[in-house]
Amino acid sequence: MPVLGLGVWNIPAGRATQASVRSALDTGYRHIDTAKLYGNEADVAIAVQESGVPREDVFVTTKLWNTDHGYKGAIQAFEESLSRMRMDYVDLYLIHWPVRGPARIESWDALIDIYKAGKCRAIGVSNYMMNHLEEIRGNPIVPTVNQIEFSPFLFQKEILEYCRQRGIVVEAYSPLTRGRRLNDRRLQAIAAKYGRSPAQILLRWGLQHGLVLIPKSSRPDHIRENANVFDFEIRAEDMAALDALDEQHHMAWDPTGAP
Repeated sequence: MPVLGLGVWNIPAGRATQASVRSALDTGYRHIDTAKLYGNEADVAIAVQESGVPREDVFVTTKLWNTDHGYKGAIQAFEESLSRMRMDYVDLYLIHWPVRGPARIESWDALIDIYKAGKCRAIGVSNYMMNHLEEIRGNPIVPTVNQIEFSPFLFQKEILEYCRQRGIVVEAYSPLTRGRRLNDRRLQAIAAKYGRSPAQILLRWGLQHGLVLIPKSSRPDHIRENANVFDFEIRAEDMAALDALDEQHHMAWDPTGAP
């Protein structure tokens, strides 16, 4: 699983998504994250197929939406995603959100069977907190990935450590705070020290914490900028300063109280 990917949430379906994915693949990205909810699964697939990059070299993720929970619903939703994407398999299939009630347990059972059938190479969850993960810990197959919102401004240390201890990869969405905190003076001061952009500092911080990152962008210049984070390292004192930016502030939904 490449540690840096392109997220396509909120990129309009059609040419916009296709252009963003093609730009990412041309830049060297080999990890694309989509979902049924985003409405652009088919466009991700078109861009991958037309890119000239072999399918087996591109790590593709999609997700089960809330309205499709339950064993039969999850199986059907997955097959529909495959059909829209005209693919034989996806690399990672995630439960997008921990809906209330027994249906989410049934959904995990469905994902296990999809995995065993060879139609996805790995299965996982998104927006799951420790109580949700504990609920499925006794299953024969546990999540490979937990995709959650993560940035210095939402430094979720407890769930990160929980996942590390259990071999679950933490994948960060909205690692750039949806652009809302890029003008933070403390962040900008650290970026200036390294001659980097605030976005690059946020991404490098995530990499040094062992996260997989899926920043979203539709602009080719930003896609290239976001990929240019592997040739420097943030020093320990600056990592600590970034850690201290934590406000437990969610830019997206807060799943903490979800039963």
